[in-house]
Amino acid sequence: MSNEITGRNVGKTCKTHYRGTFNDGTQFDSSYDRGEPLEFVCGAGQMIQGFDKAVADMEVGAEVDIHLMPEEAYGMPDENAIFTLEIAQLPGAEDLEVGARVYLTNQMGQPFPVGVAAKDDTTITFDANHEMAGKELNFHIELVEVK
Repeated sequence: MSNEITGRNVGKTCKTHYRGTFNDGTQFDSSYDRGEPLEFVCGAGQMIQGFDKAVADMEVGAEVDIHLMPEEAYGMPDENAIFTLEIAQLPGAEDLEVGARVYLTNQMGQPFPVGVAAKDDTTITFDANHEMAGKELNFHIELVEVK
């Protein structure tokens, strides 16, 4: 299966309105609620693959509903991205709650987001996977403008 995205809009700046929901109907994102369409260059890797593919051959004014498997969205969770640290080694960790999202710093000094997956008296487990990893996503997409 090729990851090459083809279509009339590839390489062009597209404005879309969209609503994203999980399979249970819970909305996780909506440009409609913000009142501002999302602008991106189609096929440039700025968007998740399935979203890019859907917009690639749409006509302005068209609307489409898509269902994406994790592979076309944020991928499957990587077990190597889950790690446990001693709370004593991480100042402030004792105050973190499970489910919190925080930024840690890697060896190069760059911040990266993690979620607190578990915690006990002495250790805390972080998950650096994207919070949408492993999830199937549904999008309603409306192509507003192409330039």
